[in-house]
Amino acid sequence: MTGRGGRGTGPTPRARRDLPDTAARDDTAGTVGTDHAGGWDGTVGTDHAGGPDGTAGTDRAGASGGYLAVDSGGSGLRVAVGTVARGVLAERRSGEPVRTGPRGIDPEHLMGQLVPMVRALTEESGVGRLDTVVVGATGLATLGDALRAELPAAARREFGADTLALAADAVTAYAGALGPRPGAVVAAGTGLIALGTDLTGWRRADGWGHLLGDCGGGAWIGRAGLEAALRAFDGRAGGSTALLACAEREFGPMPGLPGLLYPRTDRAAVLASFAPRVAECAADDQVAAGILRSAARAMAESAAAVCPAGGEPRVAFTGGLFKMGDVLVGPLAEELARLVPGAERVPAAGDPLLGSVRIASELVTGSLTLPCDDALLTVTSVRG
Repeated sequence: MTGRGGRGTGPTPRARRDLPDTAARDDTAGTVGTDHAGGWDGTVGTDHAGGPDGTAGTDRAGASGGYLAVDSGGSGLRVAVGTVARGVLAERRSGEPVRTGPRGIDPEHLMGQLVPMVRALTEESGVGRLDTVVVGATGLATLGDALRAELPAAARREFGADTLALAADAVTAYAGALGPRPGAVVAAGTGLIALGTDLTGWRRADGWGHLLGDCGGGAWIGRAGLEAALRAFDGRAGGSTALLACAEREFGPMPGLPGLLYPRTDRAAVLASFAPRVAECAADDQVAAGILRSAARAMAESAAAVCPAGGEPRVAFTGGLFKMGDVLVGPLAEELARLVPGAERVPAAGDPLLGSVRIASELVTGSLTLPCDDALLTVTSVRG
């Protein structure tokens, strides 16, 4: 089943009443690991870059060269360069998300950020040629036509690439969490999407954006929390005075909230910035606890919709939203057991950047098992 790209970035820092631009940033992305070479068993390493004297190593991968792995999300770019033999050798990140416009995701804006980052990474790592490039991008399935048309030539021209893979962020989240195994992954941050595979095709649920779906994601939780605050402000049933107090600290007097929120292009991020306040109130406030219970139910429903049929499917949950802890994870475990009683819940091995690294490594070795899909995962030879 083909699908459209979802959103997978984490909840944003708290948005003060003047709603600065930094409200849209993701503070949960994390860094790629520090002690592994990038196998399927854990995080990607960064401690193998140097030679015995501590200087940057030279590329010892032979004719296969190196790889470039990119995670382009709502909080900006995270980029890693490495080789299969030595794992990730250097990383960079930017806090500026790639623009979208009439043509969808803007390839010029992506390359404008990526080229100087990659030049610094190749100099730091000693990898002179990047034969394989993997770009995981939020919104690729619905907004990726310009990337698919222009990025192969750009990757060849700028990086000397022979192979380019373009993946929806849900696919890189899956690869980072479960690797080359059948199962289901729910990626929850600002938005929410579930993706499952039996390794012959993909099944997808939700990821429709904060206006039409992303049920249980950060923006969904934040919006529900703000609705409860406004109900309390109005004196309507279903309100929460605790959430009202939090909302007034965050955004100021409630009558001004629509004017602050509606004109912004990053409404989803601002809504998600209130989700941690809902979690903080949940221990002592029944309305807040009910919102998180409903979010957990929505997540479990999406997981159930994409689980491969038969057996005991593996299910992993990944994304910054789960940093809320037991107030969300506890109800989620209960709802998953109720809706998918045979599921084996497993910890996510890593994040979407690790997923891009894993896909790149398997392309280099010719062992990619995740299914290709016109919307979700395409691999293109870009040899001149």
